Amino acid sequence: MKKISQDEINDVAWKACDTFRGTIDPAQYKDYILVMLFLKYLSDVWKDKQEEYDKEFKGDKERVARRLARERFVLPEGCDYYTLYARRNEANIGELINVALEQIEDANKAKLEGVFRNIDFNSEANLGQTKERNKRLKHLLEDFADERLDLRPSVVGKQDIIGNTYQYLIGRFASDAGKKGGEFYTPGEVSELLAKLLAPKSGNRICDPTSGSGSLLIQVGDQVSDGNFSLYGQETNGSTWALCRMNMFLHHKDSARIEWGDTITNPKLIEKDALMKFDVVVANMPFSLDKWGAEGAEADKFHRFHRGVPPKSKGDYAFLCHMIETAVEGSGKVGAITPHGVLFRGGAEGRIRQALVEENLLEAVVGLPEKLFFGTGIPAVILIFNKGKKTKDVLFIDASREFLEGTNQNKLGKDHIAKIVATYKAFQTVEKYAYRATPEEIAENDFNLNIPRYVDTFEAEKPVDLKAVQQEIDDLESQLNGARKQMAGYLKELGVNGKAT
Repeated sequence: MKKISQDEINDVAWKACDTFRGTIDPAQYKDYILVMLFLKYLSDVWKDKQEEYDKEFKGDKERVARRLARERFVLPEGCDYYTLYARRNEANIGELINVALEQIEDANKAKLEGVFRNIDFNSEANLGQTKERNKRLKHLLEDFADERLDLRPSVVGKQDIIGNTYQYLIGRFASDAGKKGGEFYTPGEVSELLAKLLAPKSGNRICDPTSGSGSLLIQVGDQVSDGNFSLYGQETNGSTWALCRMNMFLHHKDSARIEWGDTITNPKLIEKDALMKFDVVVANMPFSLDKWGAEGAEADKFHRFHRGVPPKSKGDYAFLCHMIETAVEGSGKVGAITPHGVLFRGGAEGRIRQALVEENLLEAVVGLPEKLFFGTGIPAVILIFNKGKKTKDVLFIDASREFLEGTNQNKLGKDHIAKIVATYKAFQTVEKYAYRATPEEIAENDFNLNIPRYVDTFEAEKPVDLKAVQQEIDDLESQLNGARKQMAGYLKELGVNGKAT
């Protein structure tokens, strides 16, 4: 059976974008397209199961219905993509899609409640008046009828189709909205690197307080080979929260708890009136977020900012402090993707950074190559904090120079990931690549963690052979004199005196 490729899925998604072009903001394209992609996935899985049980029970509809009712989700009759496609010419097609999504939510409340609340296929404000709206929705349904778009698990495999398509769409739009979208998506190879660095274990509770599309959280969970782990997350953007819930469902992470709200000003992962504690906390936080909630930080009921309040225009340390406070005491690990500024900026950030080093929480600093992330060309850094450190030293790794170069975006190869992880595990100095720094050395650098202060990547220039250079100059001058004599001969033959003009 031929597997569908991500490129083929992307082609369908890009074609579907034409339905909305000139109607709504490009940032909203993905909401409609990804919801339709999710509906198509549910419908293909349901249809596949239905055909399987039809064959098994020789067309006994009652037995087929009983077996389908025990599946991990229920698709109510008439709510599947194929029924909507057949009704694509109806005058109220937008309303029909909304009703179908609402019934799917109601039939799967524990897993999908509220997932479609932010999307309205009957919105005049977004999709135009009835005639135009109906035309657009008809085209959208027809786009997803593409014969290539077979989303049965046997065809899709383990691809992250929601996350990958989301990444593709935000990468194609060069708008500010697209750039902001990049904050919510961590490229697969960076997620894989962070997951391997944190190495979650069986029984772990894993959390991403800025979960975005959920792909990073899923990747970290999948590192646990026996599947015994629990996932938690929080996302402030409503449509991205819904996307994360769909992504969890698509990856069979049905029990994942993903909350909607601002992690800093309104943390929702609470247990006995205190912050929940996790074995592994991971995040690709929004870089240097302005207006993150500094005005309420002093009075924070969870005392997350006891080391100091970060500047109101840069929320990086607000997220880091939250993550550290939610890690299990004595063993919890934190992995955060941050901008380089967190390593050296002064003021309140400098004081917080010093406290984290003096409390022996910081374990490793990994510098990444530039252009790995959508929306920003700047290189990022991974910070690993460990509440169960076995040493007081900090490992600095400069992995910024080793990557697979791309036109618009660079990537980490498997060898690059393996080298970083092996270096972290060995926790030793590697010439021109890694340095194991003592707390005294870090203090001597005024707690500035800028990687070049610790990892010397200077390459000495090869000594210049002056005799060889002089010989080369002499040879060139000799060739030049010969050329001049030859030119003079040509000019004489032509009866031209003097120099050529």
